Amino acid sequence: MVDPEVGASLAELDRQRVTARIWGRDHTVWKPGPREISDRLGWLTVCGAMGERVPSLRAFADEAKAEGCRHVVLMGMGGSSLGPEVLRRVFGPAEGHPDLTVLDSTLPQVVRGVQSAIDPARTLFLVSSKSGSTIEPLSFYKHFRDLLDRELGRERAGRAFAAITDPGTSLEEMARQHGFRRVFANPPDVGGRYSVLSYFGLVPAALLGVDLDLLLERAGGMAARCGPSAPTGDNPGAALGAAIGAMAAAGRDKLTLVASPGLAAFGLWVEQLLAESTGKEGRGVVPVVGEALSGPDRYGRDRLFVHLRLRGDGNADADAALEAIEGSGHPVLRLDLCDAYDLGGEFFRWEFATAVAGAVLGINPFDQPDVQGAKDATDRMMEHYLEKGRLPSVDASDDLRALLEGARPGDYLAVTAYLPEGPAVREAFDDLRRRVMDRYGIATTVGYGPRYLHSTGQLHKGGPNTALCLQVAADPEGDLPVPGEPYSFAVLARSQALGDLQALGAARRRVVRASLGDDPAEGIRRLAGLAA
Repeated sequence: MVDPEVGASLAELDRQRVTARIWGRDHTVWKPGPREISDRLGWLTVCGAMGERVPSLRAFADEAKAEGCRHVVLMGMGGSSLGPEVLRRVFGPAEGHPDLTVLDSTLPQVVRGVQSAIDPARTLFLVSSKSGSTIEPLSFYKHFRDLLDRELGRERAGRAFAAITDPGTSLEEMARQHGFRRVFANPPDVGGRYSVLSYFGLVPAALLGVDLDLLLERAGGMAARCGPSAPTGDNPGAALGAAIGAMAAAGRDKLTLVASPGLAAFGLWVEQLLAESTGKEGRGVVPVVGEALSGPDRYGRDRLFVHLRLRGDGNADADAALEAIEGSGHPVLRLDLCDAYDLGGEFFRWEFATAVAGAVLGINPFDQPDVQGAKDATDRMMEHYLEKGRLPSVDASDDLRALLEGARPGDYLAVTAYLPEGPAVREAFDDLRRRVMDRYGIATTVGYGPRYLHSTGQLHKGGPNTALCLQVAADPEGDLPVPGEPYSFAVLARSQALGDLQALGAARRRVVRASLGDDPAEGIRRLAGLAA
């Protein structure tokens, strides 16, 4: 269903012409200049290039299995970690293949938790960073390299690591100097959040035992359907992107993703792709992921619903709820998948759709200017710590009720949590989100730090000023040093949280901060009581 108010906008967009210009790598479909566009379009053809490398990837995975590898720890952030996390949750390890853990939190208790869950001597560590200089994966590497050097000896420890990065980065050089088992030099014209079908996604997928040929076959099939020679009315990526962009331009900028249970993790990846690609210049699409469905009367006119529906996967409740929502006048788009491997096609469809939505909105979907701003703020916090021996204070209100009472139509609550994920915390956040939507009628999102800084953080600061930001943190459980550095993981995590608060304030965003004490789930429940 297409809302009549955006019908004209959809009609005005010449999807075939835009498609041809995208495949022709014409940067002017987005911006007059080529900066951070012309060198970011390799995702269009990466499936073919990666198809040729499947035998090598399979051999790498077989070698790790033969040597008794039982665990794989991927140390990354944002684009290098979210795609692998989706693949892990959707496919899991095939029989005889090692399990995969994605480490993308600087909280010391999370790092310790990963360490305690593995046998370091039978673990392969993937250091994954496009730039090669991202502070989080490099800090994780220092921690685990120090551990393995002491347990295995330096020469043997080196072979426990592999790197995925762009050619010529400092990580590539370090990996060769430190005796890594392998360096995967990724095509440099593939941006981080568009990289799931490149080495960044396929190396961990191979280690899990995912059928790479089939995954890439489905992705390539979707790419062909989105190609410049596809009939105007039969381009699934352009159709989705035109709808997303036109709906957002007309005010329906809260893209509410409803996924079948087996595909629930896909939202993590879509969240970054849409938020970081479109949230800039005061515009953007707000991905709403993991929000419980409610009655049609609970939703405002800022919603677009997209149902990612896996055949035979317990869809009855969502089908019924979305039928009622659609019947009340809200737009609902349905994307049907036959099996989990259709996820390969969805990766490409959503990448192409995001590029088209960027053209509709008039933004560059390949840069992330406000992500760098948050990094700079974190650096300033760290510099203050190194100079003064303590972190600075950042003024922020703690009055959640006042924040919510000031909500306007089209606003949304963005919770950013410096907490370990877990069932009790997720359940408490679900309750908070339900209460906020029921009372205030606004959309809600939850992101975990520092992951969200490389994802929705761009949207919070660069997108429309509709975010009501709630940052929550719990008392740290101990600390861990970062070997060779004058700071610890707890200091790094607190610096990132405070830096984000400072960046939100500089962008004149509405923000409150709440400390949850030593029981995060109970602290969240207290906040939910304020929202009731």
